[in-house]
Amino acid sequence: MTQISVIPRATEKAYAQSQNNVYVFNVPLTANKQQIVAAVEAQFEVKVERIKTLVQTGKAVRFSRGKRAQPGKTTRKDSKKAYVTLAEGSSIQVFEQQPTEVKEKK
Repeated sequence: MTQISVIPRATEKAYAQSQNNVYVFNVPLTANKQQIVAAVEAQFEVKVERIKTLVQTGKAVRFSRGKRAQPGKTTRKDSKKAYVTLAEGSSIQVFEQQPTEVKEKK
């Protein structure tokens, strides 16, 4: 079984999900759920409880082919996301929270 790389997504929605012990990862299109679970458990040393995956199709975009030519059409690459729910008590330090000091105005 080949090892795949999972990359945490650093977005506002992913941060909000992490408060509920759900973490979002970018994964290869060819990876299946068992490979993703094995990679997350090996890479972050946590216990995975549940996983959901989705393939986000690439958006259609137009591009210029010169001044007098008609614009062309193509699509961006597809991407795959995995929503991983960790077991109770497990967590991943993706979004490190640093204590903030409140400065008072005088």
